Amino acid sequence: MCGHGRSRPFGRRVIGPGPLARLDALPRCRLGLLPTPLTPARRLGASAGVPDLWLKRDDLLGFGFGSHKVRALELLIADALARKADVLVTGAGPQSNHVRATAAAAAHAGLELQAIYWGRPPARVSGNLALAKLLGARCSFTGEDDRSSVDRGIEAAAAALASEGHRPYAIPRGGACSLGTLGHALAARELTEQARRLGAEPDTVVLAAGSGATLAGLLLGRALVGARWRIEAVSVSRAAADVRRNVRVLAAGAASLLGMAGAVDDAEVAVHDGFIGPGYGVPSPDGIAAIRLAARTEGVFLDPTYTAKAFAWVISAARGGRFLAGERVVFLHTGGEPALFADPEALLAGA
Repeated sequence: MCGHGRSRPFGRRVIGPGPLARLDALPRCRLGLLPTPLTPARRLGASAGVPDLWLKRDDLLGFGFGSHKVRALELLIADALARKADVLVTGAGPQSNHVRATAAAAAHAGLELQAIYWGRPPARVSGNLALAKLLGARCSFTGEDDRSSVDRGIEAAAAALASEGHRPYAIPRGGACSLGTLGHALAARELTEQARRLGAEPDTVVLAAGSGATLAGLLLGRALVGARWRIEAVSVSRAAADVRRNVRVLAAGAASLLGMAGAVDDAEVAVHDGFIGPGYGVPSPDGIAAIRLAARTEGVFLDPTYTAKAFAWVISAARGGRFLAGERVVFLHTGGEPALFADPEALLAGA
């Protein structure tokens, strides 16, 4: 596990108004209902061993079944429209929140979507894949189990569409790019201002980390606003070292768009291994237990791919004494509940 033990909160760093002004000036296609709620979760917190637990509810973002991915899409769709694109091209796994949210954004903006999934078509279409199809996405599969096959598929599909006279706009797998990362920097400021209004400034913010774009954006945004909260990320798709490497690249790229450099220190990128379970997108026993706990204490649904595994870390960390007495923890609920319907039998087994 990376980053074991406690350290002082990172001090406020004054960056100046220029980068924030440039962040605010970025064109956005307004999609989500923002700000999303920041709410106490006392019963869940008491059961998990974190008495002062709060949930940042990006699952209630209010567009296309929610998901924090919409924050990045507000910037990406605006950029696509400015470039006169007529079709978006992106991809990920069959139960991708990103692809489903992109399909909704494309429909809203009057664009087509070509979705590239790794692997082969499932025997039963369900969850996020069913919603993407319902939203009008043209879906294809690479036939390869290698997730990076999606990257090649996106490139090939965009080239083919361009040769046919279309104006494609390619969005990397999972939406992990510099511009999309800035959507999560905006989320960091939203959380900071909201928490101050509520008198609920966090000591620690916990989130799931896949590609690392959300983590990179939060780290950058925290630096921009001078927030003091610590960020703990839980890898749900790859080795923590790979996440940290992605975060460094994404944060640097996003910072360069704002005319700044060096905003994220490597020492601040705390990413934890050990909670992926059987594999990315495959429910884990600890994750299923977290789903049941959140449902039965708060009436809140975690998703099996991201938030359940990240919250399993919260439970384990609390039991291991990682959180200090009275520490206020905000858990970023990034959404993704449609994936619950991909394999409901696994969630109910032994319940």
